[in-house]
Amino acid sequence: MPRGNGKTIAQNKKARHDFTIEETFEAGIVLQGTEIKSIRNGRINLKDSFARVNNGEVFLHNMHISPYEQGNIYNHEPTRARKLLLHRKEINQLIGQTQQKGYSLVPLKVYIKNGVAKVLIGLGRGKKKYDKREDLKRKQQNREIDRAIKDSLK
Repeated sequence: MPRGNGKTIAQNKKARHDFTIEETFEAGIVLQGTEIKSIRNGRINLKDSFARVNNGEVFLHNMHISPYEQGNIYNHEPTRARKLLLHRKEINQLIGQTQQKGYSLVPLKVYIKNGVAKVLIGLGRGKKKYDKREDLKRKQQNREIDRAIKDSLK
């Protein structure tokens, strides 16, 4: 199965608006207790989350996974830092690229692939305000062109 395919649980739509994604990486997540049950129920939020490389390991910060309702004492802290599982070669590549000015690691989506929770993280450069406006104009123009083509075919 190609990278990023599987049953999508959560998607960070704002990430592609705020960042120009140049490369993506598929990573596993180290979860505790009832976190996977909450993820399967769709109780996850990627808004304002980011990844960071610390001591040769990649961690995902501010990803909110709601506590599982039937979890009682085995529940987890909702916004704890979670370790991402990547190959050493990928981590070394990320270390080199994130040290460049303007690059950051952004989670794009969380999905279930072969029964395992995965995160698609993107290496992105922050967009300026005028870039965001240009993208919105381009999308609007494409919509209008598609509508015109559709109307002309009727």
